[in-house]
Amino acid sequence: MSLLQRLDADLKDAMRARDQVRMDTIRHVKTVATMAEIKQTSALTDAQVEEIIARLVKQRRESIEMFLKGKRQDLVDKETSEIKILQAYLPQQMSADEIKAIVRKVVEEVGAKGPGDKGKVMGKLMPLVKGKADRQAVNTVVTEILANP
Repeated sequence: MSLLQRLDADLKDAMRARDQVRMDTIRHVKTVATMAEIKQTSALTDAQVEEIIARLVKQRRESIEMFLKGKRQDLVDKETSEIKILQAYLPQQMSADEIKAIVRKVVEEVGAKGPGDKGKVMGKLMPLVKGKADRQAVNTVVTEILANP
């Protein structure tokens, strides 16, 4: 079952359960996916749908930061619940320890000596963790490890 088919099935379940937040979130994903399909004039792969969902999660995290600054806890709660729904469609995220281990391995492979080699490390590392780890978290770990070799 493709990810889009799973979204369709889950949307029907949410409609039956009258779960408004889940319905709205899944509908939004489907709308963005449909717009992407129209733009590229072909069906999306599961990897492309996962990228869309990851982008939506990132947008919601940014919104949460803004809502916290604006002291809008009701909107923070809404965005947090939407993130939980969206993350169910993404691959399991890597833990901080797993990220550190893979960063150390890549640093060793490319022979990075310090912060000046960050580009080399990130270039080799990002394809390995794409979809499995947040880019910002990976960037923080790389910076930390390269600063203290």
